[in-house]
Amino acid sequence: MRRLEGKVAIVTGASRGIGYGVAERLVAEGAKVVITARKEPALAEAVASLGADNAVFVAGAADDAAHQDAAIAAAFDSFGRLDYLVNNTGINPSYGPMIEMDLDAARKIFEVNVIAALSWAQKVWAASLKENGGAIVNIGSVAGLKPAPNIGMYGASKSALIHVTEELAVELAPKVRVNSVAPAVVKTRFAGALYEGREEEVASEYPMKRLGVPEDIASVVAFLLSDDAGWMTGKCLEVDGGLLLNGGV
Repeated sequence: MRRLEGKVAIVTGASRGIGYGVAERLVAEGAKVVITARKEPALAEAVASLGADNAVFVAGAADDAAHQDAAIAAAFDSFGRLDYLVNNTGINPSYGPMIEMDLDAARKIFEVNVIAALSWAQKVWAASLKENGGAIVNIGSVAGLKPAPNIGMYGASKSALIHVTEELAVELAPKVRVNSVAPAVVKTRFAGALYEGREEEVASEYPMKRLGVPEDIASVVAFLLSDDAGWMTGKCLEVDGGLLLNGGV
């Protein structure tokens, strides 16, 4: 399918994992992408795989306003327009009980996972979407829908991001649709602590009997950006292999 032919997207946190999978799917469907992350070598490698005609990168911290401005400028300089934003960047520097966590780490989680995502949306809206329309997809988590032991503040931030999605969907309609995706465990380096060394055991809790892969999330993101989802806004799609059916996170 070429549902996104001629469109341009910014995908944050896209040097690897879910973000790279999303960028790869968008390119396959005809879009051009600006990908961001902190490390330039990994981004350069990702762009080489995506194709220099299809992608450019801007390295920087997701919560740095100047970096956000540079990525938006790169979309216009390289491809002449901007239609979509995928807020994929997320951090979780703390693993363990929330009651024991360092509060500076808690603040940083919210700064990157929530405030930065809102900032990206504000800037993309002002630069293009307010006038031309488009779509935003925020990558949440099933941890934002139910308590998630040992990643509680991460889950709280994703719960907040899902609510931000709903608020923006109301505010930006009808010009811009804003939706979110809530993955369960996806096999990426970021999620490694949740399954490495015991993947079969973890997957046994899923009705689908496997963990997710980035392509599972990317296909849903592409759908939500496309006109096929043209009457959907403010929704959070659970992409979880059936995990929540069993009551788990």
